[in-house]
Order: sequence, then C-alpha cells, then structure tokens
Amino acid sequence: MLELRDAGACYGKAQALHGISLAVRPGEVTALVGRNGAGKSTTLKTFMGQMRLTGGSRWLDGTDVSPLAPERLSRRGVALVPEDRQIFAGLSAEENLRLATLSHGTGPWTLERVYTLFPRLRERRQAQGTSLSGGEQQMLAIARALMTHPRYLLLDEPAEGLAPVIVAQIVQAIAEIRAAGMGIVLVEQNLHVPRQLADHYALLDSGRITWTGGQDDAGDMLEEMLSGLSSPAA
Repeated sequence: MLELRDAGACYGKAQALHGISLAVRPGEVTALVGRNGAGKSTTLKTFMGQMRLTGGSRWLDGTDVSPLAPERLSRRGVALVPEDRQIFAGLSAEENLRLATLSHGTGPWTLERVYTLFPRLRERRQAQGTSLSGGEQQMLAIARALMTHPRYLLLDEPAEGLAPVIVAQIVQAIAEIRAAGMGIVLVEQNLHVPRQLADHYALLDSGRITWTGGQDDAGDMLEEMLSGLSSPAA
C-alpha cells in the first residue's frame, strides 16, 4: 500500500497541504477530486517525493519512505505521470520509451506490452514528440511511466483537453493497468473518468480532505460538493 499519513507540504511560507491522509492499495483506483487550486497536483507530488514533507510521513508497503528522493522512490515502484506530460520533444516516441528503461532495466512492461495497450503508439513510434497530438502525447506519457515497472501509478489529469474518443481509449487503458494489479491515484477534473474507474474518492478543498467514500457513496454528491466548495485559499 502507498499512503500519506497526516502529510503537510508548503510552497515557501504558504501551507499547501494540511494533514493529508490518503492511501491506495494494489489493484485499486483512488480518485482525488476538487476544484482547481485545491492541492490535488501537490498531493501527487508529495506522494512522489517531489514536495518536501513539512509534517507527517509517506509509506510504501509498510516502510516509511519519507526521506527518499523521487528517483529512489521510482526505483521502489512509484511513477508519476505529470499534468504537462514532459515528453522529450526532440526524441521519437520509441526513444522516449527506451529512455525510461535506462535506469530501471527490464521488467514486466516491455515495448510490445505498451504497444498492445496503446496501438496508436506502435503506429507513431518513429514520430518525434513535437509531431504527436495531445492524445498521443498522453498515451506516451503513461506508457513511458509504465516502462519504469511501477506498482503504483500517479496520474495527473490524464483526460485534460482530449477529445471524447481519446478519453475513452485512455480510460480503457487505465482499467487494464488496474486489472494487472497496479494501484492508481487519479486526479481528474472530468468526473466522467473517475466514475468509470474509481474504487475510492477523496474530496480535497484548500489542501484538506473534506470527504471520503466509495463509488456507492458518491452518487450525485460529488457534483453537489464540488459546486458548493469555496474558492481555494492555497
């Protein structure tokens, strides 16, 4: 299990997270929802070790990994797909994928396996990052993270700005990744996506978790709560 326990994080003197406790188990999807600026991306960065903890702790499979740098946490099986994708524009799609293996070696995720998951990437494997569409870049960002052989995947807005047909393909791929036993923390403004995938929800407001529940608990509550949130303070 990957978890934050009473985690705090700051940007300079501004407190961004206030005592966040959140967990994801293998083979499950935990969806983190909330308005823009509520702290969702910051929570993922804190999971990944990109944000320094100012309180609380970070745990992986029963071990306190709070001191670990992101690269060390990556080698232990945690991967982040950032909102801006961070594709290497001057490299081909396949070169982007191969680059991810340099520090992680071989494992369960191979080029053939990610090409099966995302057939479009096979077709576009020689295309440079600059020529890939937004949907292709998102597929590549997820596939590149998989090539590091994670057990836990942190996804930041994977459907943002994509056409519905591409979103459907991304959702199907995430469902297959989860079915393979991977734990996933999903941040997504488009509630249609977590409604198809999430086992658990956590609602974030101004750096605090204000509600948690399962798929059966959610109903229409998420839309109602999101519409009723105050403007985020941090």
